[in-house]
Amino acid sequence: MKQHLCTGLAAAALIAALSGCGGSPGTTATTPAATSPAATSAAPTTGSPTAAAAVDLKTASSSAGNIVVDAAGMSVYFFTKDVKDSGTSACTGACLTAWPPVLTTEAKPAAEGVTGTLGTITTPDGAKQVTLNGLPLYYFAQDKKPGDVLGQGVNGVWYLASPAGEMIRTAASGY
Repeated sequence: MKQHLCTGLAAAALIAALSGCGGSPGTTATTPAATSPAATSAAPTTGSPTAAAAVDLKTASSSAGNIVVDAAGMSVYFFTKDVKDSGTSACTGACLTAWPPVLTTEAKPAAEGVTGTLGTITTPDGAKQVTLNGLPLYYFAQDKKPGDVLGQGVNGVWYLASPAGEMIRTAASGY
């Protein structure tokens, strides 16, 4: 009984987190809802963004085209509700569970193949979140392995980053 209750609560928490991350009541996520507690982890399972001494960004080929990924190959995303050069993230609270920030300890992260301007903003808890062309970058908690692009287009407000620092608004193939 407790097992079913915990699983149900975890699923409800994930749904609440995703719904709090933008979109209007008429929008739906393009990815299936998770039903396991593991899907609610705050960071991708391959590579911990909070433990990295520096975030090295690079480019990779994906079903959505050439995108920006971290050193471990995990896809990074933009949030359309962020304001360029504002120095803050619009993703707060439960949103950060589904969309953890890409963090670094460096003032300017190193990148290979990324032509956009890299920088950082300070998160409310004092960490440095990586920015590309003045917009914060995020992971999608449901991306579990390098090459996953499950966050592309979620609620019409989450998009992969191009090497030039633009939002890739086309759908990834192979959904």
